[in-house]
Amino acid sequence: MQDRWLPAWILGAMGVGLLLGQFVPQLGAVLAGWEVGGISVPIAIGLLVMMYPVLAKVRYDRIASVTGDRRLLVASLVLNWLVGPLLMFLLAWAFLPDLPAYRTGLIIVGLARCIAMVVIWNDLACGDREAAAVLVALNSLFQVVAFAALGWFYLAVLPGWLGWQTAALDVSVGQIALNVLVFLGIPLVAGFLSRIIGERVQGRDRYERVFLPRIAPWALYGLLFTIVLLFALQGRQVIAHPWDVARIAVPLLAYFAVMWGTGIVTGRMLRLGYARSTTLAFTAAGNNFELAIAVAIGTFGAASGQALAGVVGPLIEVPVLVGLVSVSLALGPRLFPTDPATPAAPTETKVRS
Repeated sequence: MQDRWLPAWILGAMGVGLLLGQFVPQLGAVLAGWEVGGISVPIAIGLLVMMYPVLAKVRYDRIASVTGDRRLLVASLVLNWLVGPLLMFLLAWAFLPDLPAYRTGLIIVGLARCIAMVVIWNDLACGDREAAAVLVALNSLFQVVAFAALGWFYLAVLPGWLGWQTAALDVSVGQIALNVLVFLGIPLVAGFLSRIIGERVQGRDRYERVFLPRIAPWALYGLLFTIVLLFALQGRQVIAHPWDVARIAVPLLAYFAVMWGTGIVTGRMLRLGYARSTTLAFTAAGNNFELAIAVAIGTFGAASGQALAGVVGPLIEVPVLVGLVSVSLALGPRLFPTDPATPAAPTETKVRS
C-alpha cells in the first residue's frame, strides 16, 4: 500500500463500509452479535492489529525520559480531563440545545479519552512514540477512576446548577476497566514483549531494520479494517438521518480542531519540541469511541439518539484527524523551526518505519 495514498485509502474504506451497511443490512446485525462483555470482537481485532506494530516500535528503555517530563504529563492531564470534557459540554449545549439525546451522547464522547487509534495519528504525524505510550497509559488509568464521576458531574450536577435539563449515566468501573484492558493492555504487552524478545534474539539493529518494516503495514491494514467495520455497522443509521448527523458533526468538528490546536500551542509555549507537542495535541483531540458507544448503548439503548451521537464521533474523527496529520506535518517547520526532530514539510503523508 502506497503511503501517499493514505487519505484516499481511508475515504475508500469509509465508502465501502457505508455501502456494506446500506446494501447488506444483515451484516450489521451479524457484526453487532459478535460481542463479549459489551465489546465488539471484530472491532477489537481491528484495533489490536492496528496498534501492535506501532507499540512494537516504541523504545521502552526511553520511557523514563517521558515520565520525568512533568510539563508534558501535567499538560496532558489538564487538556484531557479538564479542558476536553468542559469544551464538549459547552459545544453540545451551544449547538444542540433542542436535542437532549444527541447532546448527552456528545458529552459522553467528550469524557471518553482516546487510548487506541491515537497511536496511529501520532505515528503518521511523526510524534514521539514513547510519549504517546506513556500518555495513553496515563489517560487509561484516569479513565477508569474518573469517567463515571465526570459523567455524573457534566450530565447531572453542572446542568442542575445552571438550571438546565439533567440526565443520568449508568456505567460501571468494571466495564471501563475491561475496555482499557482490551484496547490498551493487550497490544501494549504484545508490543513490549516483541521489543524485549526481539532485541535479545536479533539485536536492536536487526530488530528495527528487518522485523519492524515487515509488520509496519499491518497498522494501516488494521486501521482500514476498523474503519470499514465502523461504517458498515452504522451506515444505515447515518444515511437514514443525514440532517441529524450534520448537526452532530458541527460541534465535533469544532471540538477536534480546538483541542488539537490547543495542544500544539500548549506544547510550543512549554517548549516541548515538535514531537512531544504533536503527541500532546493528538492525545488531547482523540476520543475512545468504543467506550463512548458502549456506554451510550448500554444506558440508553442501541436505537437511541445518544448512541447515534456516539457513532457519529468516530465517523467525523477519522477524516478530521487524518487531515490534522497533514496540517501538523506542514506547520511543523514553521512552528518549530529550530527543532532538529521537526520533519521537513512533506509533499505526501508518510509512515515512519
